[in-house]
Amino acid sequence: MSQQRLDDLLDDLWSGQERVTQAEIHRRAVAADMPADLLTRITAMPEGEYAVDEAAELLGGTAG
Repeated sequence: MSQQRLDDLLDDLWSGQERVTQAEIHRRAVAADMPADLLTRITAMPEGEYAVDEAAELLGGTAG
């Protein structure tokens, strides 16, 4: 998976929002047809809300 694709997803998710739930991250990643390895990492995230930098750290992105 390209780093840019993950960063674009993160940027899009947090556009105008401070925190996003794990469930919303997963839903949008599925809709964006992201690779299975990323979906697995998202599923492994504890339920709750994340700031973009927290999610990027857990998922290996650089957005923030």
